[in-house]
Amino acid sequence: MRRIQKLIKAWKFTNQDGKTVTLDLPHTWNGKDGQDGGNDYYRGTCIYEKEVEKPDYGIDERVYLQFHGVNSSAKVYLNGQQVCVHDGGYSTFRVDVTDKLEFKNQLKVEVDNSVNDNIYPQKADFTFYGGIYRDVEFLIVNELHFDLDHYGSIGMKYSTEVEGTTAKIHAQMYLCEEAKGADIQVQLLDAEGNQVAANQGRDVILTVHNVHLWNGLDDPYLYKLQAKLLKDGTVVDEISCNCGVRTFEFSPKDGFHLNGRPYPLHGVSRHQDWRDIGNAIDTAKMDLDMEMIREIGANTIRLAHYQHSQYFYDLCDKYGMIVWAEIPYISEHLPNGRENTFSQMRELIVQNYNHPSIVTWGISNEITISGRKYRADMLDNHRALQEFCKEMDPTRPTTLACFAMCHPFHPVSKITDLVGWNLYLGWYVPGFFLNDLWIGFYHLIYPSRCLCYSEYGAEGMPNLHSRHPRRGDNTEEYQNKYHEFMLRCFKRHPYMWATYIWNMFDFAADARRQGGEPGMNHKGMVTFDRKLKKDCFYLYKAYWTDKPFVYLAGKRFEYRTGKYTEITVYSNQKEVSLYNNGTFIATRKGEHVFKFQLPLQETNQLEVHAGDCKDSTVIYRCKKARPEYKLKKGDSSNWM
Repeated sequence: MRRIQKLIKAWKFTNQDGKTVTLDLPHTWNGKDGQDGGNDYYRGTCIYEKEVEKPDYGIDERVYLQFHGVNSSAKVYLNGQQVCVHDGGYSTFRVDVTDKLEFKNQLKVEVDNSVNDNIYPQKADFTFYGGIYRDVEFLIVNELHFDLDHYGSIGMKYSTEVEGTTAKIHAQMYLCEEAKGADIQVQLLDAEGNQVAANQGRDVILTVHNVHLWNGLDDPYLYKLQAKLLKDGTVVDEISCNCGVRTFEFSPKDGFHLNGRPYPLHGVSRHQDWRDIGNAIDTAKMDLDMEMIREIGANTIRLAHYQHSQYFYDLCDKYGMIVWAEIPYISEHLPNGRENTFSQMRELIVQNYNHPSIVTWGISNEITISGRKYRADMLDNHRALQEFCKEMDPTRPTTLACFAMCHPFHPVSKITDLVGWNLYLGWYVPGFFLNDLWIGFYHLIYPSRCLCYSEYGAEGMPNLHSRHPRRGDNTEEYQNKYHEFMLRCFKRHPYMWATYIWNMFDFAADARRQGGEPGMNHKGMVTFDRKLKKDCFYLYKAYWTDKPFVYLAGKRFEYRTGKYTEITVYSNQKEVSLYNNGTFIATRKGEHVFKFQLPLQETNQLEVHAGDCKDSTVIYRCKKARPEYKLKKGDSSNWM
């Protein structure tokens, strides 16, 4: 049966200066310089080497060398012989090395994230970390096995159809050449491990009566689809995956439907990187990311702008998240990059086909940023990708995210089945009201097109504050003001198929100089190190969750001027009361956002009550505004 031997300890890493150190995987060489600003992080080739003993395997077994993420190109050598080349930094790839193994083996990987014109991404508002940043392992299998040479797949895919309370699961298995003609047993197990359906063959239908649907956050029920390969009645290989049975559709009239019912999608976008370690994160960090996304009540995630870890897609299945999955065809069309868009899309679909959480494939993001350069080729590339996606997966629609300056009539916006717009009206462009005008106008001229906000947001620095927040000041208060408006706006347009905050977490963008901290995009609701939840985190929690809570915003705005100050409270309760220094001030009734005008004393020990929930803080009256609360001149510039 299959066995895995991890290869993550004690690698020799040689950087661009020729210095060699010993380290463990996952690793990136841009964990520091990719986050400090200046757009000068090292992009080039570094070397990873490791001596490995020959794994323990039998004469009737094969050994694959498997990589889960190397950015962005990899040349793999075993005992001085090149065994594999892979272009694309976010997907799994593997190679059969059985016949090249010796008793002692020298494994070498040349990793390259240098600037080029044929591998995506090359231009975007995030850092392209170089390194072996996910696991490496030996995968040992019987010589008769499910196909491991098909673009990193597990060798099985399934689709589902539901009619009433009965589901049909169409499962297809792929075999290596030597296993053609072998017997295959397929079974479906419920969440308790009981068999509910079974069949035999490479292409089978499993019928499930009284099917238990995968029903988003409410009930993300998962079956287990299992396939066994037999030789002379003995199981020699086995594969399995989670299986979620659901139906969904997108309506231009009332948005997304799950299992026949309206299911409005409101969620976040996520980049995978963390402060100081970049994209070289472990499963504990992915768990924490998901925990915070669940805490605010999001029911959908745009996993931007590349293929994420299989572990995180599994978390989305487990917790009922609806997912937009995409490739890094972004910002600038590369005249020599067409083949790479197809290879990355192929791997994204093949490796993630079985995730019930995924409902749409994202073809590109803001591809019109570079203007009309190569426009004809870019449009042709998109049309070809659209056809390619529909051939590979006719069960899911495609989408793309348009640049804010891309007009509604642009031909690129009409190629995919769905469309999203990255709009920052009220942040990069003045005028909150423009959001209502734009959404209404688009829906008027294209009433049959399914529209979403694929990105929206505003920078928010927890150390910057203002009594009179203004666009561009990067204060936490303006970020709150922006998102308070956007949530009200989206309620006025229920036909949108989804809305995605940009971003759940601050992330590295080395070309940026924003908010007094270069190298970062600070539109997140949580800081880059995941240690601080900004005020707007609790605003969304008030809108999207039911478990009672109350949050007193402005805790970090500790010193305030003037006779009065505005106190903002976020809660999912209907009534909030404010106290200052033990004295009752006022009660407000409403939804989500509660505002109070408070006469300032020298010291103000504030407490808010909402039912049994309480929160408190202390603020002080001062004569002069604190200079550290204000953004310094020249400390704010975009990445382009």
